[in-house]
Amino acid sequence: MTLRDIASAITTGKLTPTEHIRQVLADLDALDGTPWQNIVAARDDAAALESAARADAEIAAGNWIGPLHGVAVAVKDNIDVAGLPTRCGSAVLDDAPPATSDARIVRKLREAGAIVVAKTHLHEFAYGPTGLVNASGPAAHPHNPGLISGGSSSGSAVLVARGIVPVALGTDTGCSVRTPAALCGIVGFKPGHGALPIEGVFPLSTTFDHVGLLATDTLDVALAWGAIPGIAHLRTPVSGLRIGRLRGGIWDFADPQFEAAVDTACRTLVDLGAEVVEVTLPETGELLDVYPVVTGSEAYDTHREWFESTPERYQPATAALLAAQRDRPAYEYVRAVRTASRLRHEVVERLRKSEGLDALITATAGIRSAPQDSDPAALRGPLLQHCIPFSVLGVPALSVPAPGGGTLPIGLQVVGLTGGTGGHGSHPAESTALAVALAVETADD
Repeated sequence: MTLRDIASAITTGKLTPTEHIRQVLADLDALDGTPWQNIVAARDDAAALESAARADAEIAAGNWIGPLHGVAVAVKDNIDVAGLPTRCGSAVLDDAPPATSDARIVRKLREAGAIVVAKTHLHEFAYGPTGLVNASGPAAHPHNPGLISGGSSSGSAVLVARGIVPVALGTDTGCSVRTPAALCGIVGFKPGHGALPIEGVFPLSTTFDHVGLLATDTLDVALAWGAIPGIAHLRTPVSGLRIGRLRGGIWDFADPQFEAAVDTACRTLVDLGAEVVEVTLPETGELLDVYPVVTGSEAYDTHREWFESTPERYQPATAALLAAQRDRPAYEYVRAVRTASRLRHEVVERLRKSEGLDALITATAGIRSAPQDSDPAALRGPLLQHCIPFSVLGVPALSVPAPGGGTLPIGLQVVGLTGGTGGHGSHPAESTALAVALAVETADD
């Protein structure tokens, strides 16, 4: 069931929150003994059922507050949930005590009536795009367990793709909501930097960390986004938008199927009254260069004491990434942060004003998936490089499956650029990205 199906059933009395949560918990139990048994990192069934009973009473009394009220959500295990440990997929935090309070984004979801049912698998400390690296083992693709799920928000993507929860929280520093969404055939939404709070999220890079949403389709993502307290979702018509199709360098895909998927999406947008123009992003190289310096330096700062005292507790791939940052000169980090700040201003300003663009479109990743025995280091480029620029720029971006792709679809990435405030609580660039993605996703309807 989609989020809208569940919300409709709850509001019409066909389903109670308790019935819904009991079914979700049973579905989580059913993962035991399957290739997906490590997807759930922690859960508190009693707390979830207590919240469901409270939602039952509220809704029965006529106090329904929105589409997340009484609905199950999953939370990536680098985000604090009160009463559950935050282990970040690592043996380093095996002895982590339960969190004493919710992360701010979790509090907001609870204010909207959502019920946390599980914390989910992630690529260790969110420092990788494959989902292969975790103390409990890799995350299996939701439809083919011999393949990777993508990461780092691997478990959240898998639970949504398998239809167990309608919405899940992830984080996205370089690609970590969009890439697993692309590989798993769902929608992953990274709002603009700071649009969703990161307090209570274990940091990878505070300069680039974002919180994001994963759901079955764009409409469900939009419903969840609009239900978060303080967010005003704007209705944005596609007609009249000016959308840039990225070209040149990494934005030209060697696989003709990827090019065809973007072609089809662009034709759909033109048919709906949008103007689609080819554009270049000459700053791509700079954006890709500053990302590992900033992210690596900030990650090493967070982990330095643990890593220097007990490096063996990290998975080898994570340890190698951290070790590579140990001797980086401070001036390189400072220079990279300054460059990132400059690019955020100059590039977004140019795209919005000089190019007059409301959005960009390209593919999310360079591959559909890869075997579980792949080398994580070899996959970093194909899974990261098309997403990193928009994390550095801090603009909203989401991945939506190209129509007709089946269980191994091509992810299409839509980037929102529309400027202005649009009124209290509104986010015009996010609304534009969601509108374009919805149009692309429903092209065959």
